Amino acid sequence: MVFYSIIVVIVFLLITIFLGYLGYKNTKSSQDFLLAGRKTHPLIMALSYGATFISTSAIVGFGGLAANMGMGLLWLTFFNVFIGIFIAFVLFGKKTRRMGHRLNAHTFPELLGKRFESKFIQGFAAALIFLFMPIYAASVIKGGANFVQTYFGIPYGISLLAFVLIVAAYVWMGGMKAVMYTDAFQACIMFVAMMVLLITAYVNLGGFTAAHQKLTDLFSNPAIQEDIAKSVSTGFQGWTSMPKGGSPMWWSLVSTIVLGVGIGVLAQPQLVVRFMTVKSDRELNRAVFSGGIFILAMTGVAFVVGALSNVLLFEKTGKIAIMAADKVNDNIIPLFIKSFLPEWFAAIFLVSMLAAAMSTLSSQFHTMGTAAGRDLYEKSFGKKGNTLTMTKTATLVVIVLSTAIAWSSNGLPIADGIIAKFTTMFFELTTAAFLPVYVGALYFKSLPKAAAKWGMISGSAAWFVWTFFVHSNASYMQICKLLTGKTSIVLGTSLEKLSMVGTTFIALPVAIVVLAAVWLAKGRSGKLDIDEKVIDKCFANV
Repeated sequence: MVFYSIIVVIVFLLITIFLGYLGYKNTKSSQDFLLAGRKTHPLIMALSYGATFISTSAIVGFGGLAANMGMGLLWLTFFNVFIGIFIAFVLFGKKTRRMGHRLNAHTFPELLGKRFESKFIQGFAAALIFLFMPIYAASVIKGGANFVQTYFGIPYGISLLAFVLIVAAYVWMGGMKAVMYTDAFQACIMFVAMMVLLITAYVNLGGFTAAHQKLTDLFSNPAIQEDIAKSVSTGFQGWTSMPKGGSPMWWSLVSTIVLGVGIGVLAQPQLVVRFMTVKSDRELNRAVFSGGIFILAMTGVAFVVGALSNVLLFEKTGKIAIMAADKVNDNIIPLFIKSFLPEWFAAIFLVSMLAAAMSTLSSQFHTMGTAAGRDLYEKSFGKKGNTLTMTKTATLVVIVLSTAIAWSSNGLPIADGIIAKFTTMFFELTTAAFLPVYVGALYFKSLPKAAAKWGMISGSAAWFVWTFFVHSNASYMQICKLLTGKTSIVLGTSLEKLSMVGTTFIALPVAIVVLAAVWLAKGRSGKLDIDEKVIDKCFANV
């Protein structure tokens, strides 16, 4: 069976390498490398967008969370489809594409920088991406490498280097074209694997109605009361119910996970840039349906199967999912695969996990490389040189940096579920730092440069303070404890409950208020700090 798995993985890798080579052969200019020549087919764009959005975090990390929190996590699926696809493509995508074409912008930071005639805004946005996305990328690398290590029993270092080298090769050679070709292929594998997961879960439980009734009844089963006692004390009311309103689990689910990730998708640099790869609004309209179906299948299936795994594992082992998985959140979905699916499917699922990790990682590498090479080095610092060469060099630098973080993190006592946590943190950062400015750039001609700048700075500062010094979700990083002796500065005070509140709830309003205040102050002066010709160019139809 291991031999069969190796063959399946080799075939998958050969196809991936071939698609990367096609991207390399068709990359003739910096525009090809950065934006795939702005002529991407809508289906490829939609699949690439979805595959970039969905990684091992959604399938394994958030699937495991659903096993603990229940199907209330499906609200995140709703946000992902409605906001991440419909709102993003229709209300943001079209204006982004038009403005990007008009300004000849090749990256998300460059779009903001040219819109507001500000090297600072472009450089600051690029710096945030360069500084914080490597941690996010490292968690994806670690997830993929760990999966390979566990499945084949090879050393972590070898699995990590092999995994990174393959992704790095086609990103470095073929740029955005290679990334989008391979993303589309990997998305198809992911879709098939998730459909098999869903069908298997419901067949084993006697159908849709019977499965959900069993999951509801499990909550009151006397045999598991001791295992769920801690969860119940934090607001858990069963896998088919939302947590108790206002409880710690409710705040974690709603303010951190659903809103943090559900809204944050609108301002993800690696996703926004895909709107600029198509040549007309028609392509974006055509991509909405396929993109929505894909995201629904990926997140919806992972969350449903994660919750249902409790019934299946209880019937087989007498334990709910988290206990059967030795209290390791990220082991729940792999345990389900091992326990209830045919052995031959293990190889397919392995490939789907590689596909999920590689598709996200390739886009992260590309985004970080363009941010460092084009936005920081060339545009903000004013250094002259060949754009393609500088971007490729920067891409190699961030690949090495991300790999080093993933390598050094192995074996450290880092909290379980680190992939999902780092994903949420980065989404919260982009929401606070980029979303108000991004909305203003697309919809408000009179938004001044100063308001955009201070909105971005204040949102980033609020995110940093709340994430690392107040919110309990990042307490495992020990930054607050190192400086103050406590995991949160509000612990032991009358404001202790604030540690439950997600960062998006705080940082996003701060950014909006500061942006509005500076806008109002500038408006009273009667002076617009952006050339009116640039404004007219930004809002002209393409």
